[in-house]
Amino acid sequence: MIKIICLQVCILFNIFCFGQELLSPLPKAKFITKFSFLQYSGGVMVIKAKLNNIPDSLNFILDTGSGGISLDSATCAQLKIPISPSDTIITGMGDSHKVSFAFNQSLHFPGLTVERLNFHINNYDVLTSVYGEKIDGIIGYSFFRRYIVKINFDSSMLEVYSPGEIDYPKNGSLLNPVFTTLPIVNLHFKDRGKTDFNFYFDTGAGLCFLMSDRFAADSNILLSKRKPVLTQAEGMGGKIQMRMTVIKMLQIGRYKFRNVPTYLYSDEFNVTSYPTVGGLLGNDLLRRFNLILNYPKRQIYLTPNTHFGDQFDYSYTGMAAYYVDGMILVDDIIKGSPADKAGVLKDDIIIGVNKNFSNNIMQYKDILQTEKERIRIIIKRKEALLELYIKPKSLL
Repeated sequence: MIKIICLQVCILFNIFCFGQELLSPLPKAKFITKFSFLQYSGGVMVIKAKLNNIPDSLNFILDTGSGGISLDSATCAQLKIPISPSDTIITGMGDSHKVSFAFNQSLHFPGLTVERLNFHINNYDVLTSVYGEKIDGIIGYSFFRRYIVKINFDSSMLEVYSPGEIDYPKNGSLLNPVFTTLPIVNLHFKDRGKTDFNFYFDTGAGLCFLMSDRFAADSNILLSKRKPVLTQAEGMGGKIQMRMTVIKMLQIGRYKFRNVPTYLYSDEFNVTSYPTVGGLLGNDLLRRFNLILNYPKRQIYLTPNTHFGDQFDYSYTGMAAYYVDGMILVDDIIKGSPADKAGVLKDDIIIGVNKNFSNNIMQYKDILQTEKERIRIIIKRKEALLELYIKPKSLL
């Protein structure tokens, strides 16, 4: 998960109609194209697009939590894309630094070309190692602001429309977020007590819910008897430690979810902009809706889909693993965690999980998301093969 916030000045235009108070109706939104997307761990969406006249397709994360659009530095080097230094600073989870840009680029989707895009350049090696697939960039505000985008998690299809009037489906919920470059929604939730607060609507985050430590402390929202557990996560600055817990209830629009897995983040660079925003709502929860992202009208529409009642992932192993040089490598073990008790060590190479020997890190993670079951893991340590057993515990 990478959180990118670029400081921009938003100019609001007031439209005055002299003589009459009637405004001319907007034209109907027109269908432009549709194409498929892939879902990675945590519901993160990846779409394929071609850059300029380069024949090979690239992998981009579709991310409402990105204030622009970006390319991976290694991809730029490989494709010999010219970049220019700048004084622009981007801030994300765990890091803040200046970025270079690739100006005036074009992206080609099936049935749609988007021109005049200015990509900032970042290093996405950590994202590639998380998913085991090359991540070439992130598509955010620079794309969404131009179109109405429908996302269907039942069919894994994305539809693009021109700005204009559009009919929303029945039996859904209309949100009217505050927009900077990132949509901010007001959520109602309770644990120790009840509260309402603002959170980023972040499809690029492969989790359900995240609160900054400062917000959690100031609101005193969490039950004191429930002790969060340490875990490793990924941010723009690389690997970072967070804590995990659950909250009793979270409501978005008119929809309520019980016992929602929640990350607690020590926000050193104030990525969440607290005290204005308390954290983010991620795609492991949002994938339970089909979405209409109407940035031109500053609206988001939610319709529950077939995943609405999916069980949340409460499993906890205390082990982080990454795909590196063709191997799935254990990186971090939390002391006292199920992985630690099973005898797994940092730098162990995971060969298989249960009967799965695919060397696919996302498949291995899916198998390990089964709390309270004894799971066999085959590892290579130096030159020896070892059979260990992990019993993930539940956050509940």
